[in-house]
Amino acid sequence: MNKLFTLLLISLSFSVLAQQDSLWKKQARIYTPEILLGQTFASNDGFPDRGIHKQLLFQFGRNHQNNPQEWAQRYKGIKTGVGFGITDFGNLDSLGVAFTIIPQVEFNAFGSKRFSTVVGLGASYFTKNYDLITNPNNQAVTTDYTWAFRLFLHYKFYKGNSIDWRIGAGYSHHSNGHTKLLNQGYNSILFSVSGEVHQAPKVSERKRINSLKKSRYKFIDARYGQGFQVLGLAFNKNKPVYTGAITFGNVYNNSLKIGVGAHYRFYQNYYDYIQDNESLVRDGKEFENFRERPFYYASNLGIHVNAEFLLNHFGIDITVGYNIYKPGYQIDWRINEGWDNTPREITNTWMLGEFNSKYHLKKSISTRMGLKYYLFGTHTYRKQNYYIGAHLNSNLGQADFTEVSIGYTYNFRLK
Repeated sequence: MNKLFTLLLISLSFSVLAQQDSLWKKQARIYTPEILLGQTFASNDGFPDRGIHKQLLFQFGRNHQNNPQEWAQRYKGIKTGVGFGITDFGNLDSLGVAFTIIPQVEFNAFGSKRFSTVVGLGASYFTKNYDLITNPNNQAVTTDYTWAFRLFLHYKFYKGNSIDWRIGAGYSHHSNGHTKLLNQGYNSILFSVSGEVHQAPKVSERKRINSLKKSRYKFIDARYGQGFQVLGLAFNKNKPVYTGAITFGNVYNNSLKIGVGAHYRFYQNYYDYIQDNESLVRDGKEFENFRERPFYYASNLGIHVNAEFLLNHFGIDITVGYNIYKPGYQIDWRINEGWDNTPREITNTWMLGEFNSKYHLKKSISTRMGLKYYLFGTHTYRKQNYYIGAHLNSNLGQADFTEVSIGYTYNFRLK
């Protein structure tokens, strides 16, 4: 699953570079080498000692300031691209090296052309990860492939004819999206120096559109996804999460989608735990009644609010939801939030996770973030469209499952 997910993100990344939109190809090209130094925080007790976090990142991208399409004009100063990086976390023996491919979007910040914010979401391959025998102290990731996320603020301190020099500061994160445990993740604070090299397009620059008419139309979106997750260390096998959702809302100015909807999920891990008569659902145990309706207790129904930033063929997708019911999460919490390394056969003296305020928040609030690729460009009104997506689903920020999805969007205007 991790390989499939990584291949999907790599495909999305290279589609940025190979996009056939003639207007996109005419935008100024950008080549940005960036040197980053900082510190990676300990992911667990006894985490290996680390030196300086060192990273080299090279980005190929486009500056869309002369792109006449509405989305580019709405997001003033927007740049898109794909970064390729190599990272030394400060301990080659235990933490190894990460090779990263990460699509990125850059916006002007604080209303200034000197400041910019960079957001990236992609995938990394690690040469070292957790192993009970050879690498027991590194509990950051247990898979070769992980999500890669970065959020940076850049300041342009010198502008030349063909190269702009910048300094930056930001946050970097790697984790496998709960597809295998252990999964504490890597979290790093970094500082950078970069040179943004500009190569002008081969056509004359297009004039910025000074006045844009506001537009709005309705959409209804239906998607199906398949996620993958593990239940706990004692059940450390990837099993599917089947998802479906319907969202209804408005598209504003061909550049922003805002919608509300409902979603359903079925967790195979919860269902199998109940069907297999595992420790916590046996006679006399806390969840013995779950055996009466295993399908119901393995299901999740919720409502959500969705925001999506449309960049022609691409969408940056963010969703926040409220779970109307998610009963199986009680088992999940009991197993994973008590004593470490909860065994499959749980004794009466074992300390399980407590149903505290943190539990109620995580059970109630779901979050979802990822990338979508549309078959047809979204820069103009089109009645029908199709997309594929890669998303990380979380319980209030704590990884729940990694998901790939397909979807259909129908757009319409009301009289």
